[in-house]
Amino acid sequence: MLKKLLVSSILFFLAFPMLSQSIVSTDPENKKAILEEFTGVNCTFCPQGHAIANAIKENNPDNFFVINIHQGGFSTPGPGQPDFRTPFGDDIVNQSFSGAGFGYPSGTANRQNFPGREMTNPGTTALDRNVWTISANDVINQSSYVNLGVEASIDVTNNELTVHVEAYYTGDSPESVNKLNVALLQNKTTGPQVGGGVGDNYVHMHRLVHLLTGQWGVDVTTTTRGSFIDETFTYTIPADYNGISANIFDAEMEVVVFMTETRQNIISGNGAYATYTRLANSNDAIVKSVEEFDEQCAGSILPNFELQNVGSDNLTSVDIEYSINDNTPQVYTWTGNLSTLFTEKIELPEILYEPEATNQLVISLPNDDDNTNNEGSTSFSLAEVFLSNQLNLTIQLDEYPVETTWNITNSAGDAIFSGGPYSQGNGMVQQTLDLPENDCYSFIIRDAFGDGICCEYGNGSFTLETRSGELVIGGGNFGSQAKKVFSNYNTLSTASFDTFNFSVYPNPTNGIINLSANENFDYQVFNLQGKKIHQGQSNSLSKQINLLRFASGVYFIKVNINGVSKTQKIILK
Repeated sequence: MLKKLLVSSILFFLAFPMLSQSIVSTDPENKKAILEEFTGVNCTFCPQGHAIANAIKENNPDNFFVINIHQGGFSTPGPGQPDFRTPFGDDIVNQSFSGAGFGYPSGTANRQNFPGREMTNPGTTALDRNVWTISANDVINQSSYVNLGVEASIDVTNNELTVHVEAYYTGDSPESVNKLNVALLQNKTTGPQVGGGVGDNYVHMHRLVHLLTGQWGVDVTTTTRGSFIDETFTYTIPADYNGISANIFDAEMEVVVFMTETRQNIISGNGAYATYTRLANSNDAIVKSVEEFDEQCAGSILPNFELQNVGSDNLTSVDIEYSINDNTPQVYTWTGNLSTLFTEKIELPEILYEPEATNQLVISLPNDDDNTNNEGSTSFSLAEVFLSNQLNLTIQLDEYPVETTWNITNSAGDAIFSGGPYSQGNGMVQQTLDLPENDCYSFIIRDAFGDGICCEYGNGSFTLETRSGELVIGGGNFGSQAKKVFSNYNTLSTASFDTFNFSVYPNPTNGIINLSANENFDYQVFNLQGKKIHQGQSNSLSKQINLLRFASGVYFIKVNINGVSKTQKIILK
């Protein structure tokens, strides 16, 4: 629900030298640029647009504001995808273009027409991303006849947002009626983004969730030099938008305001992050999240975590303790200036540990007003060891091989092998890779579109195996990427691979296989898409497994003994 409290008055600077406004300047200023960015989670090149907009913002932090509007076919959610669309997007986008040539990402800079830069017909306002920077800079260098100021706060007990806007006219508007717009944006929403390269972990920023003033704003009818506008809006933020959480402790809500002459031509604007009121404690820091680790080869890590201030006072110093596997904690003191409900990524100094099959990192903040929310943790595994310096990579490509790339990096982060993109649809790639011994490696295969190489557009798959046929990683239905960390060290600190032996026979098989090992074991069977289809355990040294009900093809069996595992490919005839 939206409430509006309006105090609009015409004040003339010469007659009233002591004005009542507090957050807006009365001096003539240049315009602030408002980029309405048209985007979508299934738009491959939209992350490039986000990066361009972020760079403009970084160079003009107080004079440039972004409103990300998810709209159009690329914003239509697929199965399991979030719906970032709003009721406002279609009308805003549709007024920006006419004729052929429109696409995504695109956007408008203050809804102005820039002759020669139009994405579609002359006179329209939609711009391709390659001219956003020059157009935003042009806007910032234009003089404005109205200045805007804004401040916002959220009552955490009832989610009520209060937005206070002031506007002062340093000149006359050519229109007798202007339109004041108030946009609410949500930040730090994690989800999928095609082309983002991080699967479902893309961080969506400046995302429009609501227009407090409706589709085209509220009327401002005093638009001559000296006019002073003072408006306060209140709005209760719901628990979610289209099922996407709007938890104010996570979202870093942002407000952008702007004044238009009509429905087009944004004269100027401004923005502010919301502050928060009625919090329970003054000094309260929490471990918001702990960055997860891939499998680790060595006995040292560099922990990262997200620190959040949930107290009413700014955080300027926080004592941090962190340990692995319940060993003696290390202590680090962070200093800075963190506002209420804002977060900051903290990179902790290196910590050494004795690797185990499974390891746990615990981070705690022992000194604040509430000790019930001070701890976070993450677990990570020891990387598998493969006693082979030669690997065989096989890729059955899908119908879009230009989307497929891969590489292997060493412990220094240097790519020692790479491949793709490819040109032959449904083709086969086979390559032998000779690795330097005694190092830690990371294999990554990527699909640029984000749908893997199986199974909508062909039945692609891949395997990375040792010379003896032991599977390092395989699959096909992996989204944006699949990754495996492994080593070819001669020894393990916690379990010796020399004593880990198992065999699978016959292989290929008609469906009945025999599995034997030198210790009791448990096992899992996976199909090419990475789905677990069968599992079990053996309290003896051998086990007969019935896979007759499964279709012919390639499968993987993973055997675990005392927390150490090996995987082998099997073929059902």
